[in-house]
Amino acid sequence: MAAFTHHIFVCCNQRSPDHSRGCCDPDGSAQLRSALKAAIASRGLKPAVRANSAGCLDQCEHGPVVAIYPQGTFYGGVTLEDVPRIVEETIVGGRVLEDLVIADECLNNRQCEHITGDQTRDAASEPT
Repeated sequence: MAAFTHHIFVCCNQRSPDHSRGCCDPDGSAQLRSALKAAIASRGLKPAVRANSAGCLDQCEHGPVVAIYPQGTFYGGVTLEDVPRIVEETIVGGRVLEDLVIADECLNNRQCEHITGDQTRDAASEPT
């Protein structure tokens, strides 16, 4: 069997609705994973491309989160409406969707401005 060209991990972790870090799959339906699997199949990309449920990817505040390997691209705030773009533009076209990508400086960084709400770091670095 040939190696996967892409392996997509969709966070399907569940937490209580009041959890401080949020939850990528609050109703437990795995709709995002199901939509990606359907789009991959309808585009004829199986078996080279695979979408799987993942446990927590530890990027909760950016959720729902999708990680695409071997590229190592992490998308955050992913919705069902983003699925066709992810398949066509990223998987087929090889382009990173800048509006979805979690910035390198935010990955695994609990002090990320998106988590802390601290926008002053960006403002301080902007030219006046």
